[in-house]
Amino acid sequence: MFKLVKKLTLKQIIFIIFSIGFVATQVWLELKIPDYMNEITKLIQTKGTTTKDVLTPGLYMILCAFASLITSIIVGYFAAYIAASFAYRLRKDVFNSAQKFGMEEIKNFSTSSLITRTTNDVTQVGTLISMGLQVIIRAPIMGIWAMTKIAGKSYEWTLATGVALVVLTIMILILILIAFPKFKKIQWLTDNLNRITRENLTGIRVVRAYNAEKYQMDRFDDANNELTSAHLFTSRIMAIMSPVMTLIMSGLSLSIYFIGAYLINKADMLDKINLFSDMVVFSAYAMQVVMSFTMLTMIFILYPRASVAARRINEVLETKSSIVEGTKEMGTEVGTIEFKNVSFKYPDAEDYVLKDIDFKAKKGETIAFIGRTGSGKSTVVNLIPRLYDVTSGEVLVDGINVKEYKEESLNDKIGYISQKAVTFKGTIKENVGFGKKNNKKISEKNIKKAIEVAQAEEFVSKLPGTYSYSLAESGTNVSGGQKQRLSIARAIARDPEIYIFDDSFSALDYKTDFALRKELNKYTKDATVVIVASRIGTIKDADQIFVIEDGEIVGSGTHDKLLKNCSVYKEIALSQLGEEELKNA
Repeated sequence: MFKLVKKLTLKQIIFIIFSIGFVATQVWLELKIPDYMNEITKLIQTKGTTTKDVLTPGLYMILCAFASLITSIIVGYFAAYIAASFAYRLRKDVFNSAQKFGMEEIKNFSTSSLITRTTNDVTQVGTLISMGLQVIIRAPIMGIWAMTKIAGKSYEWTLATGVALVVLTIMILILILIAFPKFKKIQWLTDNLNRITRENLTGIRVVRAYNAEKYQMDRFDDANNELTSAHLFTSRIMAIMSPVMTLIMSGLSLSIYFIGAYLINKADMLDKINLFSDMVVFSAYAMQVVMSFTMLTMIFILYPRASVAARRINEVLETKSSIVEGTKEMGTEVGTIEFKNVSFKYPDAEDYVLKDIDFKAKKGETIAFIGRTGSGKSTVVNLIPRLYDVTSGEVLVDGINVKEYKEESLNDKIGYISQKAVTFKGTIKENVGFGKKNNKKISEKNIKKAIEVAQAEEFVSKLPGTYSYSLAESGTNVSGGQKQRLSIARAIARDPEIYIFDDSFSALDYKTDFALRKELNKYTKDATVVIVASRIGTIKDADQIFVIEDGEIVGSGTHDKLLKNCSVYKEIALSQLGEEELKNA
């Protein structure tokens, strides 16, 4: 928690200082009220006292109460501002940290957990700060100040107050120790509930297709019941505090008046009035002391959960990306890709996914990778934009090791289309013109041309609003093939040096695939194109085809050459096209 406090800005610290000043003023005003009450008590018991004499301290009491209200409102404003602005910054920092993660770090945090950390966890910390500024500062000032007021009045009353505080402290500690482990579990259970809800919503079509609604409902109910039980347990434990506080405060009041009655009964007539006044004032101050401890219990309720939340937020903020950014912006060549003895294995894995990969692609060439499922062909192209870093060897783009590039400069050179077509909630124009190229927005001319080349014009022109048609979250209101074409158009619109198509034509029918590649070849003749595909028809016209088997290149060359010299390639081709089609291809 204290690590996060270091992130407070100068303005927020100044507001905290102002808050402390206003809280001290508020406490002083509230503690003046019993003084005026003491004065009124003495006046009432003094002969010859007029109504005017009593009204004067009474008026001061009302003014103190009103001034205390005003200062309370001001402190509330400061607390709300500090908590809200601090939560804003935390959410931003968590999001930015996640944005910088490499694939290795992202896998350490589930999507549902990152969402919970950005929302629920930040809210817990913000609530603690908001309440803390009003209570943590106020309670000690109130308690210490009130104790100085009652010090020396009567050791019997002081002893009774001390016993009440000891009992209260012990009760609080016991309840906190019982509840604390559950608070940690609650955040994990919240992650779990978010994960199940997210999986159900994103996979709703599969759930319905397999009549799995009841199964999903049971999973949700189990997670929901577990979270509810944990909440009920902690709420019930903390709920015990309220009657305990009431019992202690009532018991303390009773003790003070019982002791006071005994002391007054034994005192001389002259001392009785002073003792009675002292008893009334002591009772008021003692209640303030106990109330201070009572207010602190709110922090004891909030702090355990906020502490767990802060720890989870710090886990994200303190996780350093394994991808260290370089400093170079330009290469010594244009549009070249070279792999030199590249081997790669995933973090914590024993076996290598890629072994001794060597090849070079020049500007204007189209190279392709093909192989069986799990052979490592997608992993090869994922090393080019540094989604992962190589374990050994070098990946060079434009003659420079990708590790030496600034991340933005490297990304500007590449148009990457992932295996899974990704769209964002927004218009088609916003999706195709997504991001920036050299810090400039994609022009509308480039967007329209890209849609045309990607063979998306045919369906976009028929949509209501055409380019302004709004895509739903995850593109659920367009087909898989349409979404894939829009993803391809997004890369084309950037007009990059290098295009990477990671099995990006799989959802297209053969006719659209052929037409798209034909237009793409014209449009990208001055760029380097890298294609990962499972279909022979998609890659057979490539300048170089690399056959990947168990992470190694087992064949390379043109389509015709590989049919003659590479048994793995021929086997894949025969399984897709057959003997006759291959002869006529």
